[in-house]
Amino acid sequence: MGAIRERMIEELELRGMSAATKKSYLICCRLFVAHFMKSPEQLGADDIKAFLLSLMRERKVGPSCVRGYIAAISFLYRNVLRNPEAVEDLPYPRVPKTLPDVPSREEVRQLLGAVRSIIHRTILMVAYGAGLRISEALRLQVQDIDSKRMVIHIRGAKQAKDRFVLLSPQVLAVLRHYWVETKPRGPILFPSRSGRPVHIDVIRRVLKATLREVSFNKRVTLHSFRHGFATHLLEDGADIRVIQALLGHSTIQTTAHYTRVSTHNFRRVTSPLDRLAQVQSPAAR
Repeated sequence: MGAIRERMIEELELRGMSAATKKSYLICCRLFVAHFMKSPEQLGADDIKAFLLSLMRERKVGPSCVRGYIAAISFLYRNVLRNPEAVEDLPYPRVPKTLPDVPSREEVRQLLGAVRSIIHRTILMVAYGAGLRISEALRLQVQDIDSKRMVIHIRGAKQAKDRFVLLSPQVLAVLRHYWVETKPRGPILFPSRSGRPVHIDVIRRVLKATLREVSFNKRVTLHSFRHGFATHLLEDGADIRVIQALLGHSTIQTTAHYTRVSTHNFRRVTSPLDRLAQVQSPAAR
């Protein structure tokens, strides 16, 4: 894309897009251009729709991923090429509203206990104990841990929002043990050998290996620890608006999603079939 790519980077930076969003948008647009081997200035609405159809039909790309391509291509045409007409009528595929597989408390305990590396185990424990995205946990700096106020300062999170989250006594104890054992140098709390934060792909590989070792049948991802944090808090009776603030959700509707996952209240309900068994029939009287 050459000059167009440079202009796109500038437009992304001017809008304060995160590094992950910039990388994703650039990759999507590069693949779009490579599909036709033409400049995007020579392509129009019909070409964009043909590309999206090829993603769904030939590459079997899911609707959520296709929506990501649409967002990237729309940004390119609206903000870089100044040709909004090309993307005005792009239909966004409907994403099925599936429920995440949430690990139980015992499953979380088992998984965390099976991680051998102290730095990798601490990262996952902090993510679960504070409800962080793994990317947020990996970016933590030493100064973000405030043991006096018992909070963790999350900087530059999703949508460039800062927030404070809970620093529980157990998380603090885990961090202090990690600090004594590893003595990390510099401002980064979880540094790799290069001095940069541990890469998320490393943690993905660690979780994958751990899941094989403990023979889990349930689908567990790095984000499952955040799902578990929210669901377990909800089951403990925490106010949903407090959970919203801790997770950094913009709307209560996003947090309310966890009310569909929690099964805690089901235990208080008796099935009508069980009630029938309690009713004595007239013939039996």
